[in-house]
Amino acid sequence: MAHVYTKIDRPERSLIEAFAEFSSATVYEASGRKGSVNPAIKPIAKGLRLLGPAVTVSCKPNDNLMLHKAIQIAKPGDVIIADTQGFYDAGYWGDLMAGSAKARGIAGLAIDGGVRDSEEIIKMGFPIFSRGLCIRGTNKAVLGKVNHPLVFGDVLVNPGDLVLGDDDGIVIVAKEDMLSVLEATKKRVAKEIDKAAQLAEGIPGVIINKLDAVFERLGLIEE
Repeated sequence: MAHVYTKIDRPERSLIEAFAEFSSATVYEASGRKGSVNPAIKPIAKGLRLLGPAVTVSCKPNDNLMLHKAIQIAKPGDVIIADTQGFYDAGYWGDLMAGSAKARGIAGLAIDGGVRDSEEIIKMGFPIFSRGLCIRGTNKAVLGKVNHPLVFGDVLVNPGDLVLGDDDGIVIVAKEDMLSVLEATKKRVAKEIDKAAQLAEGIPGVIINKLDAVFERLGLIEE
């Protein structure tokens, strides 16, 4: 078995870009409430967004060797998704790596671990979602894996799956489900627009969502 797979099946770019107008929460709901990454993994600054196919990376604790390999083999538009086997107290990624990734057209990083040089990275506009910030350096001495299936923030991610992240969090959409999830997302947005119009007219959410029956079933007492 290879440590690194350089060729992965990526979705069509037009299909990826069709998700650009939607929020992570809306896509998560439209997915049947699947693919929500652990909310401890957050953007390092407000307004950052991830969108692209996943290049998955499994790092050994306190070692970022395989992240350097991922930067080398990733294609423009890819999002690097990295796990650190639960060792969070290290800065696996810094400004030099971010600068290299940005120059190569990589669309961002999501890492279940720490990063450092956040101020410089934010200034250069490279999107990163991380478990936190940590100034402690890492080693480059142990092999891990690139482009193998990965459990990331409680979600199974396969290379090429869609990564969508915004201020609310990250959702993963399996590449084989992208078209159906896109259609479900469009339908959900249309329903939400209609619901928002009714709420703006003063109609209570209890009526719109037909919650009276729920209250009755639960035995709500109102005086």
